[in-house]
Amino acid sequence: MKLLKPGKAKLLKIFVGETEKFENTSLYHAILLKLKEKGLAGVTVSRGVESFGAANRIRTTRILDLSADLPMIIEAVDTSENIEQVLPEISAMVKKGLVITFDVDVIKQG
Repeated sequence: MKLLKPGKAKLLKIFVGETEKFENTSLYHAILLKLKEKGLAGVTVSRGVESFGAANRIRTTRILDLSADLPMIIEAVDTSENIEQVLPEISAMVKKGLVITFDVDVIKQG
């Protein structure tokens, strides 16, 4: 496991729809595999409970309004250099979604 030292780091956060595809696989899974291949320190994929975005359409897990395209959030933390290096490939993979970065402070890993 690659450990990040306490100090400055970058968080890459990607929002995509659950049904989005990349080369015949789920986009969120393809992104996870790409970030693992590139050796990033850590990646988490989460399913959103409710959301709305550019189309202003609410997507939800509530039983009466169940959506077939829930939001998927992919988060990766690593050094600024490593995140910046993977951004062009990730941006090319995400045709419909949101890709953002934040400067963060790593307090502890272990």
